[in-house]
Amino acid sequence: MSADQTTVHLLWVEKRVERWIRFGRIVHDEILDRRRRVVGFEPGSIFAFVRWAANDYGTAVSRLDVLRAVSPGEAYSTVPCVAPGADILLRTFGWTQVERALKAIDAIERGGVDPCEVAPDHWRHVHDRLAAREAPRPYTPERHRAWLLRRRLQ
Repeated sequence: MSADQTTVHLLWVEKRVERWIRFGRIVHDEILDRRRRVVGFEPGSIFAFVRWAANDYGTAVSRLDVLRAVSPGEAYSTVPCVAPGADILLRTFGWTQVERALKAIDAIERGGVDPCEVAPDHWRHVHDRLAAREAPRPYTPERHRAWLLRRRLQ
């Protein structure tokens, strides 16, 4: 694993704890045991990290973060299970909000766009709209083309 990668520690304990990647281009995948893995992402790559936990009474934690892996020396926010941290593009918690974020991701995929390639500004927009309990604007092919052109100019 490269020292400049962002790593995420995943865990799966049936009906108790789930930490998994919803989308992202994994460049390193290390299986530690039946329940634990460590995955790595190149700087600049965008991925979605889902954390869920339950107790004897039902769901205790439900979170979804869309993150951008940072380059060495770049500022970042700390996120549990993510080392060293990441640029947070979208952060939501509570099953209702997580489900809305997952539906937004599904809609992007139905439109034929890889969520890893979506403009970071769109993820921030989705975050803001979900926080305001509003529906986010769809990510259209026109918006995506504009983002690809803007990215090429940078």
